[in-house]
Amino acid sequence: MDLNADLGEGFGVWRLGDDEALLDLVTSANVACGFHAGDPSTMRRICAAAAQRGVAVGAQVGYRDLAGFGRRHIAYEFGELRDDILYQLGALDAFCRPYRTRVRYLKPHGALYHAAACEEVQAAAVVAAIDDYDPELPLLCPPGSVLAQLAQGAGLRVVAEGFADRNYLPNGQLVPRTSPDALVTDPKEVARRAVHMATERAVVAVDGTVVSCPVESICLHGDSPGAVAAAELVRAALIDAGTTPAPFN
Repeated sequence: MDLNADLGEGFGVWRLGDDEALLDLVTSANVACGFHAGDPSTMRRICAAAAQRGVAVGAQVGYRDLAGFGRRHIAYEFGELRDDILYQLGALDAFCRPYRTRVRYLKPHGALYHAAACEEVQAAAVVAAIDDYDPELPLLCPPGSVLAQLAQGAGLRVVAEGFADRNYLPNGQLVPRTSPDALVTDPKEVARRAVHMATERAVVAVDGTVVSCPVESICLHGDSPGAVAAAELVRAALIDAGTTPAPFN
């Protein structure tokens, strides 16, 4: 099972989360590419540290929205969004090259992640950007989403993702971040949920129902409270359950 985390989400002198500690625990790093967070020096630092540890580097692409951390919906025109995503891919690739690594997958961030999961125009822009950049590049996204369906239809490799530190609705979607119960903050509970995802391919929703969750990668948010402690417990719990953490690509 792949373990991924959103990293490099600081900007300038401001840092969010303990990137180095998480890189010792995860197998894939979703690196912010400068639009919702991140800057050139931060991108270089994360690429260097990931390459040193053998962690896969993925492009975490988002809306052009530093002030809102990419969590505010933007009604993009198809071509503009496609080109913004392609721009971010190219920027991260440039910082991978000095360390003999490469961008190995793409994952949308924040509001783009949720919009592309259900809006065909934004999903199509994500797919078009990947197709322009490298049709062999895997896409990390929610299973069964509009984005997953369009990507599969275009012949792209889709990697289904689950969230051990986020609560789910009975329909399989994430509880909105505006809700007080959006996050799972108890590291032990995060670890239990991760094992359930990895071994049972399911997650328990907020109403107690069991929801199918057939995923290849589990996300741990680097900006969540106790992120490092949760990642340590998740990694140990997966190994104890007989599941070896390893990159999907």
